[in-house]
Amino acid sequence: MRSVPLICCVWLLAAIPATGLAAGPDWGPAQFLIGQWTGEGSGQPGASTGAFSVTPDLQGTVLVRRSFADYPAAGGKPASRHDDLMVVYHGETAGELRAIYFDSEGHAIRYSATASAAGVVFVSEGKPDEMRYRLTYTPTGKDTLKLLFEIAAPGKDFSRYLDAGAHRGR
Repeated sequence: MRSVPLICCVWLLAAIPATGLAAGPDWGPAQFLIGQWTGEGSGQPGASTGAFSVTPDLQGTVLVRRSFADYPAAGGKPASRHDDLMVVYHGETAGELRAIYFDSEGHAIRYSATASAAGVVFVSEGKPDEMRYRLTYTPTGKDTLKLLFEIAAPGKDFSRYLDAGAHRGR
C-alpha cells in the first residue's frame, strides 16, 4: 500500500512536462535579457565595467536580475562599486510586466515595463512630485545589447544618466 502514493507522485511528476506546466511563462519583450552579460558603461557616475545576469527563479514565475558596476578612482573620487537586484514579475493583466528594484545605495524603485520598437522599457511608478527613472534595454545583435538609464527630476524631462553596451557570456 505504501507504493501507491509514491507511484501516483511519480506519475504526476512525469505528466507535468506533457501538460506544458514546466515550460514557464513567456517574458514577452524581456525574454531576450535572460542570460549572463558583461559590459562597459559611461555617464554621470563615470566610466565603469560590470556584469549582470537575468535568470528565471521561483519555478519560472519571476526573472531576477543581479547587477554590479565597478567605477575606478577618478576626479578625486575613490573607486566604488554599485550592486543592484531587480525582480521582474507578471502584472494582473495579460502581458503586463512589472518590476521592483533595490540597490546598494538604498534605492527601492517600482517599475512598469512596456515593449518598444527597440526592446523593453522599464519606467518608474510614483507621484508626479518624485524623481522618475527609465531603464531601456535594446538588443543590438544576437548576443549584444544597449542599456540606457535616464533620470527625470519632478516636472522635468528624462535625461541620460548612463548608458552601456553589453555582450552575452561570462
